[in-house]
Amino acid sequence: MTCGSVFVDGVLGTPLRDGGHFEDMPETGEITFAKSRRNFRFFFGVPHALQHASVAAMARGSRLLGIAQEILGSKAFPFRATLFDKSPKANWLVVWHQDTALPLRDRRELPGWGPWSVKEGVNYAHAPASALCRVLALRVHLDHSTARNGPLRVLPGTHKLGVLSDEVIHQLAAQVSAVDCLVPRGGVLAMRPLLIHSSSKSPAIPLCPHGF
Repeated sequence: MTCGSVFVDGVLGTPLRDGGHFEDMPETGEITFAKSRRNFRFFFGVPHALQHASVAAMARGSRLLGIAQEILGSKAFPFRATLFDKSPKANWLVVWHQDTALPLRDRRELPGWGPWSVKEGVNYAHAPASALCRVLALRVHLDHSTARNGPLRVLPGTHKLGVLSDEVIHQLAAQVSAVDCLVPRGGVLAMRPLLIHSSSKSPAIPLCPHGF
């Protein structure tokens, strides 16, 4: 993953919302893996999508887990799932950024971790690069992601630069050529959390992607 992301086609096979094993699962989300239980604790909480049986089954299934373990090693395991869906009522713009906050069961003041926050009863801390390099996000697409529906955009190779300030991210966005991540339905995009990324509002809401 020299560029910070890689696309895997046809992981899910049959379109989920037309039936199959995952027909009752929420339509959107993002699954995050940590390298080993020694590095991160499981994240428990009502908002956590892994509490949905179908989401948990997919996250722990051989297809997605195999992708994570091939990149991170055999001890990789899922610890977070985030649902998202652009719609006429929620058509958002995401500026260039890195994903640096991780959910933790307990709050412990450790060098490099913080600032801390609490969201819906869950502790979050901005993590150091040494921890984030052991994390991988798998973005599962339940709809086609096209240039017309606000796809994920990335700045290739920027995950190698560590945790960056907003000012540096803004400068890199002006210097590095962005790549649109166009993923067909059923495909998976594996991405490093430190890879600078963004997304635009969808000008074509009826064609908007649902992701997992």
